[in-house]
Amino acid sequence: MKRVALPIVILLFSLLITVLLLRTPTAVIESAPEMIPVSVRVTEVKQQSVQLVVESQGRVQAAQLASVSAAVAGPIAWISPSMQAGAYVEEGEVLLRLESSDFETVLARASASMQQAQAESSHANNELERLAGLAEQRLASDSQLQDARRAADVNAARLLDSQASYKQAQLDLERTEIKAPFNAIIETREVELGQYINRAQSAAILYGADEVEVRLPLAIRQLGYLDIPLGTRGELVGNAAPDVTLTGFYGGEEHHWRGKLVRAEATIDPNSNTVQTIIRVQQPVENAKRLNELSSQQIPLPIGLFVQANIVGKEAEDMIDLPRSVIRNNNQVLVVDAENKMYYRDVEIFRLEEDRVLISGGLLAGEYICTSPIQAVVNGMSVQPVIENI
Repeated sequence: MKRVALPIVILLFSLLITVLLLRTPTAVIESAPEMIPVSVRVTEVKQQSVQLVVESQGRVQAAQLASVSAAVAGPIAWISPSMQAGAYVEEGEVLLRLESSDFETVLARASASMQQAQAESSHANNELERLAGLAEQRLASDSQLQDARRAADVNAARLLDSQASYKQAQLDLERTEIKAPFNAIIETREVELGQYINRAQSAAILYGADEVEVRLPLAIRQLGYLDIPLGTRGELVGNAAPDVTLTGFYGGEEHHWRGKLVRAEATIDPNSNTVQTIIRVQQPVENAKRLNELSSQQIPLPIGLFVQANIVGKEAEDMIDLPRSVIRNNNQVLVVDAENKMYYRDVEIFRLEEDRVLISGGLLAGEYICTSPIQAVVNGMSVQPVIENI
């Protein structure tokens, strides 16, 4: 009986409690959920003039490169101690000398021949004058006078030939010395002492020490950011050549050099759709022989160094300079109005850079732009702006 009665009692008690709860319900007061605005960072829109800078990178190369060769043939009798790879030589400095005995002998012979021709020409001219005087007195025939003129002309021609031979012998003797054609650095030496060198055989390769060049590829659209006349032929000079700052790492340290954009090549690379521009940098030649005394700011720009270039471009007016992170959906920004509500706005992008964007239209001065990285945004949502200065 207990096993049957106990479940029945529990069931009846539960039904009683349920009836009581249903007859006395608790009233719940409805209330709208409190909306807490999201805090976002905003910055004020300001229009200003912006100095454009075009970036590129390239490798340093020689502005002048020459293979110095012999103008005459002969054995090498002397080589300058400066004629070593990496050494600096000044314009006109003697690099090597050839054995000159044969050329001195040729010069002596040419000198003797010239003196003989001068004597013969002088005698023929005197004889012509004497016969001309006799012919006026009818004491010499016309045939004698003509023979004297012919002899004078022949000896004058022989004198010119001997003088030319003498000058050529002098020139060949001078060419036994090979000199530096400009202030240069020796890249390679290709001959040794005692070696027989033929005419036009290369003796050394030099590159100019006064200046170097850097070839920088620029996209076609980047040319529009530079203040240079498009289609210019030849080099840009003076203020027409934009300033360039080159940065590179050499010897474990960062160094800076200043140069000029002097010209742009006439062809467009069909593979990369770029134009090659030439940057020229003047080297501190007066310090080239004492590199160990130079400060880190004065070292010459090394050939072959990879450098980063910043080219000063034109000045853009009425631009809005903002961090690149404010751009959303390719060409939109988030604008916060006076009621602290945020909306998407289409803008006109003038230029996208690595860390900033230049906007030319779509915004008004004094408006506020959201700079916070918000993922979920609904047009018209309320926010709590926090103004920051950029």
